[in-house]
Amino acid sequence: MEIKDFAVEQWMNEWETKCTYNVAETCVFSVSLDELFEICETDATAFMAEQAKRPLTYGDIEGNPAFLEGVASLYKTIEPHHIIPTHGAAGANMLALSTLTGPGKRVVSIMPTYQQLYSIPEMCGADVRILHLEKDDAYHVNINRLREVCSDGADVICINNPDNPTGALLSEEELRGIIEVAKEHDAWLVCDEVYRLLTQDGAYQPSVADLYDKGVVTSSMSKVWSLAGLRLGWCITRDPQLRRQLLSHRDYDLISCGILNEAIAALALSHKDRLLERSHRIVTQNLQSVMEWVDAEPRLSIVRPQGGTTALVYYNFPIDSYDFCTRMVQEEGALVTPGDCFEEPRSFRLGYAYSDNVNDLEEGLAAISRFLRKLEASA
Repeated sequence: MEIKDFAVEQWMNEWETKCTYNVAETCVFSVSLDELFEICETDATAFMAEQAKRPLTYGDIEGNPAFLEGVASLYKTIEPHHIIPTHGAAGANMLALSTLTGPGKRVVSIMPTYQQLYSIPEMCGADVRILHLEKDDAYHVNINRLREVCSDGADVICINNPDNPTGALLSEEELRGIIEVAKEHDAWLVCDEVYRLLTQDGAYQPSVADLYDKGVVTSSMSKVWSLAGLRLGWCITRDPQLRRQLLSHRDYDLISCGILNEAIAALALSHKDRLLERSHRIVTQNLQSVMEWVDAEPRLSIVRPQGGTTALVYYNFPIDSYDFCTRMVQEEGALVTPGDCFEEPRSFRLGYAYSDNVNDLEEGLAAISRFLRKLEASA
């Protein structure tokens, strides 16, 4: 099967080790094992000694019970047997979408969003329809327009909440409106919630997994929990038949996740409040600096993100976003992601949580400003 190039990931693969300021990073500032043990007030020597004694088997095929309990604690109605561990949220999206879609299936996906949500169904042969989110609507899903796009039928609806790249956050009322449209077509609702719980106001964010029987949720330990190196995620469904299908598909390309990875994730989630407090502090302080910076740049515009770690910033220069971002990283060392990776021209995605020191972020923003001055001088 053919699939479109994964624009965001290929861009990051090319540049993230060659930049000075990685203002494209989307994870909340990653922790080391030592830092995790400190946050969790855990004896590192004792923990590592216990792990060192374990035979390196496949472990619990359907997931370490402590890890599953930790994930379940992030939701209202989810139980451990509803959770299927995967290799990151990327693995969860691939598992869910390749299982639910295929020839003869109609899929409706929002855009801009993470490319997996529409390119994987396309690869699988599904008929994919796009609902474009509008800047004037703060990138929220317009229920009437969603209903129009679904008017010819829908088997799967794909959303991302909070949204990547815009940081738009759907309320429970909005989610219930989307669910009503899904119910009209007896459609599955796949929601990539990898940034869930990272809200600017700190309020609890409801999950599609709790609100809809045919909701399928994907997430991971990467963004909110600062543990991308574990490559550990999950897919959630409360439907027994779909769970069996997902596990059957997973047998072909995964078997199980790493026992050490799941042990570390279980530790982290057993102290989730401390990690979440750290992440909230970083995203709130850093976004404030981003908004002040944009306000001071007359050539830039933004819709303030309500959740997550990313923002979509538009620039007022007659230059392609790939050229804009390539020149900027080469000339000033500041890495952001071209908006054309999300089919949003003359914009770039900025990640604002890549450091817990706001001065680091501001140095990256200053590098972007230096590049803007160069463009102005040559205009």
